Amino acid sequence: MSCSRAQAVLDAYGAAIGAYADAGREALAGDAAWLLMAEASEILVAKGKKVLRLEPQAGRETVLAAVLGRSGTLRAPTLRLGKRFLVGWSEALYREYLAAEQQQ
Repeated sequence: MSCSRAQAVLDAYGAAIGAYADAGREALAGDAAWLLMAEASEILVAKGKKVLRLEPQAGRETVLAAVLGRSGTLRAPTLRLGKRFLVGWSEALYREYLAAEQQQ
């Protein structure tokens, strides 16, 4: 459900998707998720109405605890904007960062 909401916001902003991965088929866990996040400049994790802001320097365990779901795989949706990652669903967060990307 949250992935379809994310797609609707991406469509509204005319955001081009460079690569798409179906989390149900290509789940990223542990080391694979960390390798992806370790290159980020900023990681924004939406949990309910809260947004946790992290940098890879927070450490592997801290980052993975925030970005992995109960199944041990990367939470969906996850959106990469340059070197920034948005993990989890927050319409306000998506709109804020997509609007900023359009202005660049």
